[in-house]
Amino acid sequence: MAKEIKADFFKKLIDKYGAIKKIGNSKSLFETQSSNVRIYVRYSKLHKRDQMFYGLREEDLQQLEGHPSVICFLWDNQVDPLILPFLDYEEIFQSTTPANDGQYKVQIFLQEDGTEFYIARVGRFNVESYFGWSVLENLVDRNNIKAIPELSHSQIQSLLGFIGNNKGYEIWVPMNDRGRLDWSLVNKFECVNLMRFEFEKAKEILQEVDVIWIQRGSNKVAALFEIEHSTPIYSGLLRFNDFHLTLPNIRPRFSIVANDTRRSLFIKQLNRPTFVASGLNEKCTFLEYMNVFGWYNRIIKTF
Repeated sequence: MAKEIKADFFKKLIDKYGAIKKIGNSKSLFETQSSNVRIYVRYSKLHKRDQMFYGLREEDLQQLEGHPSVICFLWDNQVDPLILPFLDYEEIFQSTTPANDGQYKVQIFLQEDGTEFYIARVGRFNVESYFGWSVLENLVDRNNIKAIPELSHSQIQSLLGFIGNNKGYEIWVPMNDRGRLDWSLVNKFECVNLMRFEFEKAKEILQEVDVIWIQRGSNKVAALFEIEHSTPIYSGLLRFNDFHLTLPNIRPRFSIVANDTRRSLFIKQLNRPTFVASGLNEKCTFLEYMNVFGWYNRIIKTF
């Protein structure tokens, strides 16, 4: 199966961007001859619970440094490849150490509320917007890059509400924020007027969360989003931690949403002893503004 999946990927790659060449003796590193974009290709079987497991060799990642490059993750029955821009994660890999075999252990989790990229001992990152060829296209032809608009806190709330509503969730946005939602950016969706949670202990915590996705027709909390536009990332993590400690058996998706420049700060704060001790460091995801916008664009293209 691996050979067939890789062969199909390389055929599409060559059809789109022309000839490629291997880098050194690696069986996983390639470069487009026309634009010198480096591509690190990894394959995994699709395991139970829609998980994939990969090892990224330190020596291979070093070959990507300083070059326009991507990491491409392939797996069984995949519709579109998952292609991550290496630059977004270069500093993260440099700040941690690989396992004893010289590989960084990573996983991909396919989930209804957002595909996640997990780096062992570091954290989770929402990569839902990276399916398809757009990242590679932008590196091959810089003229294709489309500027991401500068988004406000309220606009990010609007986008996350739209995405969740489109996925069939009911949406909670704090009462004081609803008048600032941007209906010129997204189609209008309804917000629940009452927090119908049975969890009285956590009600005050939940009412302060920027966006919540709730299973429709139930009181099950599916995902919580804290948008740290200008406020400290630590404050959002504390709110998540309070909920997690108050109701440890409830397992929603926790996401800190911020711009790319705060990714390293997120990792530093998430790995503080208090969040490691509570286990929040294994449950909280970083979601970048650009990825929220890309996720939204993927959805509207399917309409």
